[in-house]
Amino acid sequence: MEPLIAVAIGILFAAAVYMMLRRSIVKLVIGLMLISNAANLLIFATAGMVRGAPPLVPEGLSAPVGPVADPLPQALVLTAIVIAFGVLSFAVVLVRRAWEIVGADDLDKMRDTDT
Repeated sequence: MEPLIAVAIGILFAAAVYMMLRRSIVKLVIGLMLISNAANLLIFATAGMVRGAPPLVPEGLSAPVGPVADPLPQALVLTAIVIAFGVLSFAVVLVRRAWEIVGADDLDKMRDTDT
């Protein structure tokens, strides 16, 4: 399962870089979204995936019984999802405002507009 996840992460990073190198600002935002999702998957994959094991220690015990999942990567990814959503929403508003001013989503046309 982990090699399949590694291939999926690589494909997501490649697609994100490809989209971010396009001239369209909308594709840049899509690439930004893809790269944040790929980074979240990378954090999960490097932490080690344990299927069906909660990150909990039973009450009254000082150590877990059996395999457990590491809660730190889960907390990091949840925080990263919230931050990525905020950045994405800001970028969408910024793209909309740029479209209203310039009338195009080509980054080369946006370079020479001074109003």
